[in-house]
Amino acid sequence: MSTVKKVGIIGGTFNPIHLGHLILAEHAYSEYELDEILFVPTGISHFKDPNIVLDKKMRIAMTGGAIEDNPHFALSTIETDRPGNSYTYETLEELKRLNPDTDYYLIVGADALFQMDQWMHPEIIMKDAKILVAVRKGQSLKDLEDKAHEMKDKFGAEIFILNTPYIDISSTEIRERINQGKSVRYMIAEHTLKYIERNELYR
Repeated sequence: MSTVKKVGIIGGTFNPIHLGHLILAEHAYSEYELDEILFVPTGISHFKDPNIVLDKKMRIAMTGGAIEDNPHFALSTIETDRPGNSYTYETLEELKRLNPDTDYYLIVGADALFQMDQWMHPEIIMKDAKILVAVRKGQSLKDLEDKAHEMKDKFGAEIFILNTPYIDISSTEIRERINQGKSVRYMIAEHTLKYIERNELYR
C-alpha cells in the first residue's frame, strides 16, 4: 500500500473566500481521493490591484473560519508569511522541501490553465504538482483538452480535468453586492458573512 500523502492546494486572494472555492475543493478531494486540501491565501499578488485587496490578516481569518468545520481542509500561511510577491513555484518548492513524500495537486480554474505558461517558472510548477482543472461556464472542453496536451508536450505536465459542477460565484461580485447593500447569504460561509458584517468590510 502506498504511503505517499496526496494533498490538494487551492490558492487565491480569498477576498473573500466563497462557497465556490469550498465546493471545488470538496469535489477535488473526493474525485482524486486526496488526504487533505490546503487553502493558501496569497500574500502580495502581482496580478491583483493592492488597493482592493484586504489586509492579509483579515483574509487569513475569513479563510480559516470558513474551513474550520471540515476535518480534511487546512489553512496554510506559507505565502502570507513570505515577504514580497507570491509565486506559486516558490510555494511548491518549499512544500516539496518540507514534505518530500507528499504528492501535490494544484487545483485551478480553466482560466488559470490558459495563463499558466506565462506564470513565473511554469516548468517548476509542472514538475512539483499535478494540475486539477475545473471547467468554467462557457469554456470549450476541447480548447481545455488542447491546452492540457500543449502543456504536457512543453513541460511534461500531468493535467486532469475535474468533473465538478460550475458554481457561478466570484469574489468581485460579492464585494460589489456588499457595497450596494445587497444580500450575499448562501454565497459565502456563515462565519465569513459575520466577519464581514462585524468589521464592516467592502462598504
